Amino acid sequence: MQPLTSSLRPLAVVLACVLALTGCAAKVDTPPATRAPASQAASPTASPTLFVDPIPVVAAPTVPSWFDVQMTDVNTGKSFKISDFSGKVILVDTMATWCPTCQGEMSQVQQLPAMLGTSASSLVRISLDIDPNEDSTILKKYAAENKFDWYIAVAPSEVGQFLAKNYDVEFLNPPLQPMLFIDKTGGVYGLPFGVKSAISIQKTIASYLTQ
Repeated sequence: MQPLTSSLRPLAVVLACVLALTGCAAKVDTPPATRAPASQAASPTASPTLFVDPIPVVAAPTVPSWFDVQMTDVNTGKSFKISDFSGKVILVDTMATWCPTCQGEMSQVQQLPAMLGTSASSLVRISLDIDPNEDSTILKKYAAENKFDWYIAVAPSEVGQFLAKNYDVEFLNPPLQPMLFIDKTGGVYGLPFGVKSAISIQKTIASYLTQ
């Protein structure tokens, strides 16, 4: 398994996001990772990336601070934290409503419960809008129009800062389709950049759901 990288440069719109997040696009000290080519990530019609091998993030000695940041699910209006779902597998993608590949990736995430069957009860899906120019009203309308009914929230600035500084600055680059998952013990794993198929995500997390 290969570690995370930030070999690609953020797109111009991402630079704006990063600057708005108080300079969190500083040098990232996480090791390199395999990612889909930028041309594939930017195309909503590109074939999904197939993979089964998650990429571990360097383990932290304590629970990551972003696990305890309060967020609001736009679908229900209820508050939640990552730490609320301890003991479950948590799939997290970062996105923006203007991003066509985000919609494509989220449509893959939408299929997971039906594919997982009884294992679906061990999975929590969370989508985080990291564009500081978007708010809960915009995001709620987007979720409703696309029938995205899982946890969807505007990411607080401290969450974006943590992801960029500790994992990969490209988590603030929605068209690259950043995604990670957290296992039942709190271990964090990055997935390759680019649109991923539902079946590839299922294969990646299946063993973690049954542990």
